[in-house]
Amino acid sequence: MNRMPSIKSRGLGMKRALLLIVVLVALAYPAGAEMYRWVDEKGTVHFTDDLSKIPEKYRPDAETRKGPRETTPPGVREKSTTSPLSQPSPKASESQGFEVPLARKNQIMIVEVLLNGRVKRNFIVDSGASFILIDRGTARELGITIDEYTPFIPVTTVSEVILTPLVTLKSVQVGGAEVENVEALIYTMPSEKEGLLGNSFLSRFRMVLDSVNAKMTLYSVQGFPSLDRPGGYDRDYWVGRFRFLHYNIEMLKKLKASYERKDARSELNRVNNAIRYFENQLSEWERKASLAGVPHQWRE
Repeated sequence: MNRMPSIKSRGLGMKRALLLIVVLVALAYPAGAEMYRWVDEKGTVHFTDDLSKIPEKYRPDAETRKGPRETTPPGVREKSTTSPLSQPSPKASESQGFEVPLARKNQIMIVEVLLNGRVKRNFIVDSGASFILIDRGTARELGITIDEYTPFIPVTTVSEVILTPLVTLKSVQVGGAEVENVEALIYTMPSEKEGLLGNSFLSRFRMVLDSVNAKMTLYSVQGFPSLDRPGGYDRDYWVGRFRFLHYNIEMLKKLKASYERKDARSELNRVNNAIRYFENQLSEWERKASLAGVPHQWRE
């Protein structure tokens, strides 16, 4: 079975263009602005520069972040004729983070991503998306096979609910930052968008965006294990992971009951595979959490 961490995308003017499970967040905060990070009951990580936009029940746990200050280097700044996405991304130490060039299109940030060490794509940076999103052409190029054992999860469009394949990518690399065994949904976006870089990758890092200088810096969220960071991860990381798994299992069981009433056997088989997948994931994360000494209240 594939191993793999819902999608709301902004309306793009076509039928089935709105993916309502994940919010496409335009993370174009001014450099140096104060930002807030919070995790909702579904385990989705959000960023905002306006504290009033955070629901009251999440405000006590919201983290305050400072973006990098704007600086103007001495001398004349010339515009490069080379695409920022093609410029090399230096590998940095863990404490310094990984600095990655971005391309900005209106309010959308785009980054070059290397999939499975060989396929390059330009993805929209979307910290509101729970998964990476790739299209079917990319899946074929990566040699991904979809069969009766592949878990599918529901994605709601403007007109219907569709079941979307959930797969595992061997590796995803953004600049010098690389993560192995990354979950992705296969869904062809309208307007020739190549995909989304979502939280199945981004949740492994603390992301600082510098929209003025068109770059982002990724800092690994894993540090040295301690009493307040079991396994090297903080409370938000563990809570987000378990909320995400519990939410998906609950959602899929409700969908299963709906398909049982309709006697939709094909859809029912796909949903059952997805339930088994997420239950296996939950068991594995419970094992990891127990070994790391994660408090039980962080796993609810």
